[in-house]
Amino acid sequence: MNTDKLGQLRIESDQKRRPGRATWLIVLGVLVTTAVAIFFAWPRAADSIRVWKGKGDAKMEVASASNGGGDAAANRSPKGAAASTNAPPVNARSDDAVLTTSGYIVNRERIELSPRFLGVVKWIGVRKGDTVTNGQVVVLLDDAEYRARLAEIEGQIAVAKVNIARAGLDHQRAQQLVADKVEMQKSADDARLALKAARAQLTQVEGARKLLHTYLDWCVIKSPINGVVLEKLVDPNELVVPQSFGGTRGPSTALIALADPKDLQVEIDLNESDLPKIFLNQRCRISPEAYLDRKYEGYVAEIAPEANRQKGTLQIKVQIKDPDKFLTPELSAKVEFVREPAPKGR
Repeated sequence: MNTDKLGQLRIESDQKRRPGRATWLIVLGVLVTTAVAIFFAWPRAADSIRVWKGKGDAKMEVASASNGGGDAAANRSPKGAAASTNAPPVNARSDDAVLTTSGYIVNRERIELSPRFLGVVKWIGVRKGDTVTNGQVVVLLDDAEYRARLAEIEGQIAVAKVNIARAGLDHQRAQQLVADKVEMQKSADDARLALKAARAQLTQVEGARKLLHTYLDWCVIKSPINGVVLEKLVDPNELVVPQSFGGTRGPSTALIALADPKDLQVEIDLNESDLPKIFLNQRCRISPEAYLDRKYEGYVAEIAPEANRQKGTLQIKVQIKDPDKFLTPELSAKVEFVREPAPKGR
């Protein structure tokens, strides 16, 4: 009985063998997987460079960290330009620089033209960004009232001249009568004083005429410098005043804002710990952040007499020599402070 059961459980020898095709498929799969892993793990020269593309055509090539940093080179150049592997990093400090910091490009002087009296804008001949010259008419105020008053004053001057002529004749008659013993000396004195009063009245109205001519000149607003219009602050038919009356809906107090584009500075809030490295007339190199490959000479023109207690900084202004169109006010710039001072003949 037991022998029959064991015989039923026995596996025949031809059934113990696996199909040979399945075994070969498993071996082939393992070999392919191993080959793919070796292919991607094997180091190649092209893997040491990664390319990053920014806006436009600019690109930056950086060496991979797997090279240990020995052959790393960062190049920033327009499309088609040869990449320089020896270019220094952007933030690298020159050998003669004692401090490198950043600030903002500003106009040394911002001029806002304001009226000298209450008036209405009749005409404005410039727009934002226009170039103006010294003495160029940029705004006209309405002068109708002053021209009418001038005509009135001209009439008063004519009357005053007639009064002078009449008083002169009266004075001559009075002197003759006194000489003939017909009138007393008092009549001659009265006539002489009347003549002086008439002449004084003429001087008074002539002064009023000069004042009106001054007002008419003030209605013509001219540019005091050669520069560029930074802002147009009013429009025709708008009321303007010489000073603000308060509130947010008051009339405008300025007409246009001007600045000289050839008179630029870099304004820097310098940390107090760096103050020992800075002095007046110190030579500087300026590079706008938008064009770091461009260099401009400058010098420390101003050191503020008072610090900012909250920030722990002191404001420094660096004058830029020979600025050009690449320097735009209110954009940032990098400044390198050099050890030696600027030449005396700056």
